[in-house]
Amino acid sequence: MKKLALILFIIPFFAIGQGRKYSNEFLNIGVDAAALGMSNAVIANVNDLTAGYWNPAGLAQVKKGWQAAAMHTELFASIAQYDYLSFAKPVDEYSAIGVSLIRFGVDDILNTTELIDENGNVDYDRISKFSAADYALLISYARTAKKDKNFRYGGNAKIIYRHIGKFANAVGFGFDLGAQYTLNKWQFGANLKDVTSTFNSWTIHKDEFGDIFETTGNELPTENLELTIPSLGIGAGRDFEINTKYTLRTELNAIMTFGGRENTLVSADFGNISPNFGAQLDYRGFVFLRAGVGNVTRSRNFDGSTYYTVQPNMGIGIKYRGISIDYALSNIGNANDLSYSNVFSLKFNFAEFNRS
Repeated sequence: MKKLALILFIIPFFAIGQGRKYSNEFLNIGVDAAALGMSNAVIANVNDLTAGYWNPAGLAQVKKGWQAAAMHTELFASIAQYDYLSFAKPVDEYSAIGVSLIRFGVDDILNTTELIDENGNVDYDRISKFSAADYALLISYARTAKKDKNFRYGGNAKIIYRHIGKFANAVGFGFDLGAQYTLNKWQFGANLKDVTSTFNSWTIHKDEFGDIFETTGNELPTENLELTIPSLGIGAGRDFEINTKYTLRTELNAIMTFGGRENTLVSADFGNISPNFGAQLDYRGFVFLRAGVGNVTRSRNFDGSTYYTVQPNMGIGIKYRGISIDYALSNIGNANDLSYSNVFSLKFNFAEFNRS
């Protein structure tokens, strides 16, 4: 465990300055209304198939049967669509596998590059539509240590495909690593995304642009490789049994990025730290009330004074016979000037359903 923890903390520093600050940002939006309602503070406690996204180590707690999940939400006044599908099942007593698919896209974008014909006439029939979409396929594996069943570890291999209509597309590949440890009533977790830097290799189809760039004097991008630098998330959580009916789950996370200074709570040359906190009140494992705060940003007024803003989230969930329906009111775009989104997700645990 000490060796793995050392790796999780050291690797990000090798990638500082080697990648773009913002790349594959759609993979930072989050999945599962239950997690979003807790402001994404689930790294230490996540224990179902959604762990394939939040912390692959948690997937090792899928012990019986198979699980499936789906989520859909619309962003930016329904301009963008965000969807998530996932499946997981145990391999044996100690390990489990999972597959997750994420799509973030904007459809029906008007293509006006052919609006004017060769004679200089405007012809609206020449307008077509295209989509700009990002896809990620996560293949996850997790295992419980045989010598210490309190320790779990896992990883993701992720394949990325991005396309902008017929104009350009990219293919990428990367890895994530995760670990969890249970100590008495406490849960600890760490998730290192893009361990070796995730790359996207872009191909630009110049023929699809026609003569528009030559006539306007613009140039197409010549750089075709993106690198996503690693980021590290760590968390600690605990369940408090209030009485036989109510249980309170709490977790505090810290997300560390290394792409240069940002307007986070802690910002320094070595990196940035952004905390988030979430809580869930559980009534007999049937009804769940959730709330959280995160996305702490530091800004300056015109007079030079500093002020801080936080992003609150909330949600509710119902679980019955292995079927979980969750709702979150969340600023999923992760920016303070964007409106909140209604997020719905559905999870199915076949082992619990069959037992019922």
